[in-house]
Amino acid sequence: LNSDIVQISVNYNNERIWSIPTTETSSTPPSSFNIPSDTSEIEPPTSIRGAIDAQAVNSQKSSVLNKKIEQDFLEKWLPKFVYFDNYSTMRGKISINDLKEKTLSSGILDDADRTFMSLLTLTGLSLEDLDQDLGYEDIKVELESAAITITDEIFEYWQQNRELKVEFDLSQADPADVPPLNEGKILHVRIENARHRVTVSFDERSKGFVWFFSFLSYFSHLEETEEGDLIILLDEPGTALHAMAQQDFLRFMDERLAPKCQVIYSTHSPFMVDLKKLNRVRTVQDMDGRGTVVSNDAVENDAETLFPLQMALGYQMAQTLFTSPHCLMVNEASDLIYLKKLGELVALDHGSLMDPRWVVIPVGSSENLPTFVSLLGENYLSVAVMMDLTPTNKKRIERINVSNSDGLANPLKWVQVTRVRDADIEDLFEPSFYLKLVNLTYVQQLEDPLTMKLISESNPRIVERIKMYFKSHDISNGEFDRYKVATYLLENFDALKHEISEDTVKKIASLIQRINDLLPNISDRNGHLPEEDNLELADNLIDNRPRITM
Repeated sequence: LNSDIVQISVNYNNERIWSIPTTETSSTPPSSFNIPSDTSEIEPPTSIRGAIDAQAVNSQKSSVLNKKIEQDFLEKWLPKFVYFDNYSTMRGKISINDLKEKTLSSGILDDADRTFMSLLTLTGLSLEDLDQDLGYEDIKVELESAAITITDEIFEYWQQNRELKVEFDLSQADPADVPPLNEGKILHVRIENARHRVTVSFDERSKGFVWFFSFLSYFSHLEETEEGDLIILLDEPGTALHAMAQQDFLRFMDERLAPKCQVIYSTHSPFMVDLKKLNRVRTVQDMDGRGTVVSNDAVENDAETLFPLQMALGYQMAQTLFTSPHCLMVNEASDLIYLKKLGELVALDHGSLMDPRWVVIPVGSSENLPTFVSLLGENYLSVAVMMDLTPTNKKRIERINVSNSDGLANPLKWVQVTRVRDADIEDLFEPSFYLKLVNLTYVQQLEDPLTMKLISESNPRIVERIKMYFKSHDISNGEFDRYKVATYLLENFDALKHEISEDTVKKIASLIQRINDLLPNISDRNGHLPEEDNLELADNLIDNRPRITM
């Protein structure tokens, strides 16, 4: 061999083709290789015909040598590859006679047949057991025992519905059925739903359940019967599975398959990416002039290739965002900046900071509240919204509380920025100061500084009046970004904080106090629990289930 890399491919007839990098030398192969004697020594050619004959002999010699290397060494080292796709899912009705004929005559079993044979192996039954003329009680005991075994095996990993169990039933064929189900004995695989107290044919369950059941049956059998190295290939597994069922499938691969064999699967689902093990992920991209490129470098991939990874990371970020049992939802990210920085001024004036138990989440608008509330789950004690209490918003909150009345213990709480209706957090500033922030932020876009006379619309909210002015005068493409103004204040806070009026500080102090008052009163001003109440209050917090309050 002149290289330590050997290539192997498989043609459409499932025949293996080896590419072995050997070089011709004058050395004689070992006698154990059984190279034909007439090819052992070849005289140097003296004519064109002789050169052709010598080349043919050398080719035969090389072919025999390569074949010997394949049979004695490479075939032993080659791992077994097993491929599973949607065509491998099992049927709900199986003809015992048909399967016996196929196995006895060395007929070709299709993917569904092989999956069923794997299921039989797991149950401890054989085709002969099912075909015997046993009495009713004997066959019933065998089938029930097999059903219990496979139910325990499957539903250890299927967490979506714990009320299901597998049933096997053996009957004579119905002559009206299509062949081969119209003769001999037929095994029926049925799924019982204890919640509804009915059974349905395995075929009538959801595609996701049928695939999951078939997959676990097939590869649990491989786990028990295959020896040596095994590589499992899965093409888009679990596409019909619910997102949480895909997580169950990942757990099965990690706990049952990965310790014993290598698993390679392709996916476009963000729920099939284990973010705790990103080192396993490889991207696959079809690149012009290079073909299919497999890489572990996410930087060089296009947006379409990275989309599943981005979705998986986004989902994880959304989950980790809601880490506190107390959530305050605000309109914009600018609200979060103002609460933090103005809160620092309140603290300097011996007021209270925002309680650290609050997690502040910008939701965009009140229209997004139902979606964010649904993401909170059942682990939240306090959920509050800091937005203007318009009639529309009030009705929206009432609908949320009514729809969540069974699942949440505390209703959604509403915090108005000021005691006056129609106010944003920017309205806590003196108008002249906020206009100064806007002028400094948009100094490159404004021909003249903004004044109160220029934004003389009747809307009581200063931000809305500025938006109208930007749109009517086509400033910054007609778009006013309140977050840019908040960011400017954040970056220049030390230079500007002395210009913030005492009245603004008092207003923000009142707002923060009203927000903090919505939390459970479990601590004193310094954050310490009264010792005599510690145990009782902790118990109350554990027992309290979340609901959203107005």
